[in-house]
Amino acid sequence: MKTRLSRALAWLVLAVGLLGMQAVMAQGKAATPEANTKAFYAWYIKLQTKSVYPLTDNGIYTYVAKDTVDRLRDAYRRNEMPGDADYFTKVQDYDEKDWAEHTVTRAPILLEGVAVVPVTFGSKDKVSVLVFLRKLDDGWKITKVEDTLDFQ
Repeated sequence: MKTRLSRALAWLVLAVGLLGMQAVMAQGKAATPEANTKAFYAWYIKLQTKSVYPLTDNGIYTYVAKDTVDRLRDAYRRNEMPGDADYFTKVQDYDEKDWAEHTVTRAPILLEGVAVVPVTFGSKDKVSVLVFLRKLDDGWKITKVEDTLDFQ
């Protein structure tokens, strides 16, 4: 009797766990700010290795807030992108293979509904950025990216 009860309880726990996982997966890749950031940069670097500019690909809306994408696209069309490097990586060029294999996201800092995720790229000449995300109706979305360089 105890064995049957234990088995039934184990199956119940497993079923509830699977349903919970399914609900998280149904929300998409943006279950956490860190997961969304990691998925974004994997997608971003992969597209650039195919010589596709990710800002012009509609897949960017999966990871980046619509308002941010629309304003960046408008600036791109007018040749007025902020800074003198890629907006999302803060560099002009990089070793795509090295960065694809060595992108480290750290635990987010939560401030008033905004998550700040530190990201470091590369194994040799490391570059770090701070990725800002906000939880919107469709999950955590990137709203801006800042470098970690001193003010110049």
